[in-house]
Parts: sequence; structure tokens; C-alpha cells
Amino acid sequence: MKRSEFSPNGNAVENLIRQTLKKHTSPIMLIRRSILEKQYRHFRAHLPKVAPYYAIKANPHPDVIKAFLRLGSNFDVASAAEMNLVLSLGGAPQRIIFANTIKSIEDIQSAYKRRVMLMTVDNEPELYKIAKHAPGARVLVRIKVDNIGSIVELSLKFGADPEHAVFLLRKAKALGLHPEGISFHVGSQCANVENYLHALEIASGIFKEAKEGGLMLNTLDIGGGFPIRHMDDDRHPIFETMAGKIRVEMARLFDKKTKFIAEPGRFFVGPAGVLITQVIGRTFRNNKNYYYLNDGLYADFSGIVFDHCKYELKTLRRGQKFLSTVAGPTCDSFDTISLSEELPELDVGSVVYAKNIGAYSSASAVPAFNGFTPAKILVVQ
Repeated sequence: MKRSEFSPNGNAVENLIRQTLKKHTSPIMLIRRSILEKQYRHFRAHLPKVAPYYAIKANPHPDVIKAFLRLGSNFDVASAAEMNLVLSLGGAPQRIIFANTIKSIEDIQSAYKRRVMLMTVDNEPELYKIAKHAPGARVLVRIKVDNIGSIVELSLKFGADPEHAVFLLRKAKALGLHPEGISFHVGSQCANVENYLHALEIASGIFKEAKEGGLMLNTLDIGGGFPIRHMDDDRHPIFETMAGKIRVEMARLFDKKTKFIAEPGRFFVGPAGVLITQVIGRTFRNNKNYYYLNDGLYADFSGIVFDHCKYELKTLRRGQKFLSTVAGPTCDSFDTISLSEELPELDVGSVVYAKNIGAYSSASAVPAFNGFTPAKILVVQ
């Protein structure tokens, strides 16, 4: 790295990067505890009646889970492996929701053995599996709702048609389960608050229909999808505005005794992540600078593929910017991070970093494709 890139000037993130690179070699994924705490408290301040269940699939690093344990969070898991991880770190079984609507028999048995008894379901065959292998489990019926404007549409794969919800709740009761409420998910990185408002209307109607049939529901899971800014100039609605509208509708549509929960993942951990990479090679091709980094799509930029994210690439260099291509280190041409990035002239060793990359990036990275390992994860204050 050039000596000029160690200038004492710069913002707090860049100073943190400089200090980190004095002790560690890149690539490095920094997770900042202070931001985890900030995001958690921000959520609680603006949705005070909603109990958060951190979706650990966003980033299951043990130190991240421990940070949320200290803050008093609950946890959303999608497999026995995730469940066992939370329990091994001190999480209580009654503070876990098994929120995958399709579970293997072995995972259901494991949950029952470990006393994790709150589960989501969206189909009748799943109810029979749960009734047989986790008798007496508490269930939430997940319904299909609008995902308009969300980056990842989760209702393509999950959710019962709303008109079938009461049937499934009744079936659950007939099978000896405890039907407690409704669950929905408006899609990942949802910038359209109308998805939440419409889903709340639908869920309210199901609560009323169930009550008329003698079923008293007490829990509504509003899922995740709360958006973050991946880039400095993102202009989607801010969380505070969305949360205010959600609060109003929850108060209008539901009984005061209703318990509200949610499954934030990206919102809690995304802003906490900073990925530090360095240029390992450069060339000039197609009338552009080509820079090759020591991290790519098969590792911590995997969110570009699996999470449909576009990260903002930044450097410690200053100066005139040129249209550039940025690629990862593997021998696969698919491993191209960006074909049109505005970057200053960089050399081998120059730092390229991305903020707001704490969610899904390292979690979905391939362990060692082509022999290149993902970034070292450092949890710092």
C-alpha cells in the first residue's frame, strides 16, 4: 500500500481501516458492535411494542449473536444448526422462533427435544409433521402478502393464501397444536411501506374471522424486510417514517393484548459491516482500468448475486476518477464485482472497501472456491 494512503486525515471508518491494516492482512470483514447496538436500540425506539427476533441467517457469527443476547434480543432460526448455535451461546429456547415453513423431520425432532416450540407453517402437510414430531407446538400460519418494490420477493416461495389461513389454524388445533397467530414477510429490503400496511389489514381480517369461529389469536409476526442504505445517496424511505405508519396501523387494527414480533436481520447487522479488500492486480482493457481484488463474488461480495445488492466501492485514494472494472481473484469471469465503477487511479496494494455489507455477505460466501478463503471477520467496538 502506498504511504499516502496512511494519511491521518479522513473519516472514522477510513481511520479504522488504516489501524486494522497495521495489524491484519486483508481481506477483512469488520463488524462494529457499536453499530449493532445502535441498530437494535433504534428498532426498539421506533417499534417499541414489537419484540425483535434477530434473523441469524443474515450473519450467524457467534460474536454477533452474543451482542444481541446481551441486548435482550430473541432469535429467528431456519434450521436445527442455527437453533443449536443460538442455544450453545446461551440463548433460551423460549426466545427462539423456528421460522422456516418447511422443516425436515429431523430438525422438528431436534427442536422438540431442545424445547423450541414456536414455529411457522404455511401448509397442511407441515402441520401433520409438526403434530407427530413436536406435539403441542405453538404455531403461526404464514400468509402470502404483497412484496411490491422489495429487492427479494419472498412470497414467491413461502406463504399460504390468506383465505386458507383460518382453515390451517383450525387444522392445527384439531391436531393438538396451539395456533397462536399469523406471520407474514413483505420481502427483503422493502422500501414500500404499503406492503406492511396492506399485510396488516389482511392479518387483521384473519384475526377477526378466527375469533368468529372460536379461535382467539394472540400473536402477529410482521417479519423482516426493513430497509437500510447500502449507498450514501440511497433515497428510499427511512425506517423512522415507515415505523411510524406501521405503529399507527397496528394500534388501529389490533387488540391491545396482541403480541407483536418481527424478524429483522439486515436492519440489525447490515450497517455494522465494513469489508476491507486490496488490489492484487491491475491492467487496462476495453479502454478501462481493470482492478482485481483479493475478495469477490464467491466470497464476501456474494450478496451481489444472492441478495441482489449493489455495494458502493470506496478507496483511501483521492484524485480524479475514471470509469473502471473491478473483479474478484478467482479464475472465473463471472467473478466480476462491477463493470462501471468510478475510481481514482489505483495501484497494487491500494485499498478498496465497502460499507453497509454486514448482512448476507460473509454468511453466503463459498468457503474456499479456487482456494480463496473469505475475509477474516473481526468484531470490534
